[in-house]
Amino acid sequence: MNIFKKLYCRTFQVIFRIAIPILPYREPKLLKDNDELIALLQEKQIKSVLLVTDKGIRGIGLTETLENQIKSSDIKLAVYAGTVANPTTKNVAEALEMFKANDCEAIIAFGGGSAMDCAKATGARVARPKKPLSKMKGILKVNKKLPLLIAIPTTAGTGSETTLAAVITDSETRHKYAINDFPLIPEYALLDANLTVGLPKFVTATTGMDALTHAVEAYIGRSTTKQTRDYSLRAVKLIFENLETAYTEGTNLEARQNMLHAAYLAGLAFTKSYVGYIHAVAHSLGGKYNVAHGLANAIIMPYVLKKYGKKIFKKLWELGVYANLFDKGTPIEVGAKYFIEKIENMNANMGIGTRIDEVKAEDIPFLAMTAEKEANPLYPVPVLYTAKQLEEIYFEVKNG
Repeated sequence: MNIFKKLYCRTFQVIFRIAIPILPYREPKLLKDNDELIALLQEKQIKSVLLVTDKGIRGIGLTETLENQIKSSDIKLAVYAGTVANPTTKNVAEALEMFKANDCEAIIAFGGGSAMDCAKATGARVARPKKPLSKMKGILKVNKKLPLLIAIPTTAGTGSETTLAAVITDSETRHKYAINDFPLIPEYALLDANLTVGLPKFVTATTGMDALTHAVEAYIGRSTTKQTRDYSLRAVKLIFENLETAYTEGTNLEARQNMLHAAYLAGLAFTKSYVGYIHAVAHSLGGKYNVAHGLANAIIMPYVLKKYGKKIFKKLWELGVYANLFDKGTPIEVGAKYFIEKIENMNANMGIGTRIDEVKAEDIPFLAMTAEKEANPLYPVPVLYTAKQLEEIYFEVKNG
C-alpha cells in the first residue's frame, strides 16, 4: 500500500479511536424472560408489534410461546418470517410493508444475525422513509431514532443484539454492505439458552466461531480500549471453555448460556473496536456465493491470523494466557502459534473444513477489491493490505 493511502487509513482510524469515549454507544438492557418483555411492551403502551424471524426458526416452533403471549396480552402481532441467510433489500422491503400495514410501533428481532440485520434495516427504513438502504451504507447515515427494537438471539454467535451494524445484500447486484449507526443498537435484549438447545450441531459450531472471530478481531485491532479488551478476553475464555461442550452436549444449558454471554461480550467489544480483514473477506463471500457468515469466518480466521504474523503475536499470547491455553512462561511466538493451532483444532473437531469450495479463481480480483473497499479505512487492522495482497487469502481459502 502506498504511503499516502496508508497515512489516510491510519489517520481516519486514530480519529475514530479518539472519539470513542464521546460517541453515543449504549449497551442493551437485558430482559430475563418473555414476561419481562410483555411487561415492557405494556409499559410503553405498544399496541402493535412486528416480529422479524425466518421460516426455519418459526417452523420448529421457537417463536410460538412468545407469539401466544403477545396475542394473549391484547397486543396486535404481525410476523415476518421471510428472512434469508444473508438478508436482502427485498426482505427489508417486505418487512417494512408489513410494519406499515399493521400500524406497528415496535420490532422484535428473533433469530440469528440475519433476523437481527433484517429487523435493524427495517427499523432504519421506518425512521428514514425517504432514504433507500443504499444511501445508508457506511457510517452514521441513519441518524434518527428507530422504533423500539428488542433482540432475542437464537444463536450464540453474531452478537448482533449489541451492535450498531446491519449487513444487507442488494437483491439485484448481490453486493453486500454494512450500515453502521448508533440508533441500530437494540434497546433491549433477551438471552435465553433454551432457545438455542434445538440448534443443529453445525450451526452451534459456526456461530460460536463467529463470536470468537468478533472477540479476536476486536482485541488485535488498533482501536481497543480497556473496556473492549476486557470484553474480548472474557469472551475468548468463555468460548474456549464452552463451545465444544455446547457442540457435543446440545442440551447442556450452562454451556449454552455461557456461549450466549460470550457472544454478547464479543458484540460489545467489536461494536466499539471494530473487526478486520476476516470479516471483510467473509462478507464478500457471503454476498457473492451466499456462504454462511459464521462458517466463512471460521475457515478464514486462521489464514488471516497467520498472514498478520508477528504483528499480533503478543496479543494472541495475551488471549491464550487469559483463556488458560498455556501459562505466562510460554514464549510469545510459541503461544501465539498455539492459539492459532487451537482454532484450527476446534474447527476440525466440529466438522468445519479448511476451504470454501464455492470460490472461483476468476472472481477473486473482484472479491478482494470488495473486501479492501469495505475494510480500508474503517477497520483498524493490525496490518494494512491492498486488494492484491488480499487475493492471497482468497486463494488459500479456495485451495485449503
